[in-house]
Amino acid sequence: MQHMLKELERRREAARLGGGERRIEAQHAKGKLTARERIDVLLDPGSFEEYDMFVEHRSIDFGMEHQKIPGDGVVSGHGTINGRLVYVFSQDFTVFGGALSAMHAAKICKVMDMAMKVGAPVLGLNDSGGARIQEGVDSLAGYADVFQRNVLASGVIPQISMVMGPCAGGAVYSPAMTDFIFMVKDSSYMFVTGPDVVKTVTHETVTQEELGGALTHAQKSGVADLACENDVEALLQLRRFVGFLPPSNRDKAPARPTHDPVERDDFSLDTLVPDNPNKPYDIKELILKVVDEGDFFELSPEWAGNIVVGFGRMSGRSVGFVANQPMVLAGCLDIDSSRKAARFVRFCDAFNIPIVTFVDVPGFLPGTAQEYGAIIKHGAKLLYAYAEATVPKVTVITRKAYGGAYDVMSSKHLRGDINYAWPSAEIAVMGAKGAVEIIFRSDLGDAEKIVKRTEEYREKFANPFIAANRGFVDDVIMPHGTRRRICRALAMLETKKLDNPWRKHGNIPL
Repeated sequence: MQHMLKELERRREAARLGGGERRIEAQHAKGKLTARERIDVLLDPGSFEEYDMFVEHRSIDFGMEHQKIPGDGVVSGHGTINGRLVYVFSQDFTVFGGALSAMHAAKICKVMDMAMKVGAPVLGLNDSGGARIQEGVDSLAGYADVFQRNVLASGVIPQISMVMGPCAGGAVYSPAMTDFIFMVKDSSYMFVTGPDVVKTVTHETVTQEELGGALTHAQKSGVADLACENDVEALLQLRRFVGFLPPSNRDKAPARPTHDPVERDDFSLDTLVPDNPNKPYDIKELILKVVDEGDFFELSPEWAGNIVVGFGRMSGRSVGFVANQPMVLAGCLDIDSSRKAARFVRFCDAFNIPIVTFVDVPGFLPGTAQEYGAIIKHGAKLLYAYAEATVPKVTVITRKAYGGAYDVMSSKHLRGDINYAWPSAEIAVMGAKGAVEIIFRSDLGDAEKIVKRTEEYREKFANPFIAANRGFVDDVIMPHGTRRRICRALAMLETKKLDNPWRKHGNIPL
């Protein structure tokens, strides 16, 4: 028996070494952790249960039968984060550059299948050179098997991709189909075709970092939801982030104890909105002052900054926040902000997370670039997402809510449950000046008359009381009591039941 135990430990040690000491040192020299070190940082100490440690590839071409390493380039299994079950796979760049083989893919598929069975998130730590060329179509079939599971798991369990190294070619489409993508600055990149192919086809000279680095995707494309400084920070942020999410679509939004009183007022909010309607203010200040303990996890902070999305807690329970940001493009909705918010709203709806919306929107961004870029279709995505959502929806209009953008931002007409307005709210088809110039076009030559008409229009329509009179706003509230009113509304809505008509699936305007 003893020799068998020794053989088991020898095999385990070989698997733990991955590609060997030299390759591990090379990984460290790049400022990167190994696959197993990443799991150790991510999961609670001692909680990791590994699967398939001894799996090896089955390729016999190009001398591969003489190059077999236990684990085959990916470490997979389950563990806990703050005591809650998660499934994880971590690609090992020290083994064949993390390249995906048929068996490597089978290991990933196994943890995804298990996660679906028990209802727990899947966290993928990606660090791979792509398909293992020596296996040919078998490796491509492996990718497709993973893609299929990504699709079936969508809206059933949370899927988060942490890109911590290369991710190129067909490999990018698995993270693209997951719910959130985090990247690491200077060490991770994603692109469909690399710089060499780009140069050959389009004659553009571009580096890997410029083409698909973390900052590129966090600031320009919106592919990445967060760009972190290094491996450790990224994994710690992922630990924090998972705490906001339920294990599956069968569970309610998670709750945890808080010492932040529901009845807490913040009188500084009474002066947040400037007297000048054209002066910006930071909507994040409002979010931070109403959430529990000022704890807000913002997503895509550097992309489409005219809308803010992220998770916080109200009275201990996770809530998704969507807010127009007057500091960027005056809070107008455009193509990118519509896409950003629509995807976030749909995630919250899929996983039973209530949505709180703060509205200060003067309309959709005008211009040929927006129209040619299909703002009509992209804006409709956000409209569709809010209209489809059946989770509790609480809306607070802080200042401007003009035109179709008023409708889109979780209005009462899109089944908003509780809709509040601050006294500073202006709910109208458009701003006073523009409206007067259309209604009283014949008076445009008389500046004094136009000023007078504008003041009349502002007094009549630039306030929340017409909408409140119609029942489109449930109450006009004092800004300092916003937290209390939202918490009470969410508590009342906790048992909300609302079903959409039966269908195979809707046809969202993609």
